[in-house]
This record gives sequence, C-alpha cells and structure tokens, in this order.
Amino acid sequence: MANYGRKLKIEIDIRRKGKVEKAAEFVERMRKVQEEAGAILRKAQEEMKWQANKERREVEMWKKKIE
Repeated sequence: MANYGRKLKIEIDIRRKGKVEKAAEFVERMRKVQEEAGAILRKAQEEMKWQANKERREVEMWKKKIE
C-alpha cells in the first residue's frame, strides 16, 4: 500500500472498531518482552560500565602555564 502508492483491493474494513482478543494478547506479550529486554539491556550496560571503570583512576588536572 504505502510501498507502491496503491490502495488495497480488499472487501473488508481493516479498521474495525471492535477489540480483537488475539491482538490484545499479542500487545500484552510484546509489552512483557520489551520490559524483559529492557531489564537485560540495563543489566548488561551496568556490567559493561563496571568492566570499563575497574581499571580507571583519577587523572591530574593540568593547567596551562600563562607566561
């Protein structure tokens, strides 16, 4: 439809007002998957931060000598 600039040639209205139970289940399942993926990504980010920072140390601040 959007890819080819043509309208769909189907007889049914795809924008029905009724709630489709399978779609609601799918949405809920996808929401849970996103939450789990977000938690895993946050944990991985914390682990990477810890790994990157474990060898770091404070650096001296250098000031430019004005003559």
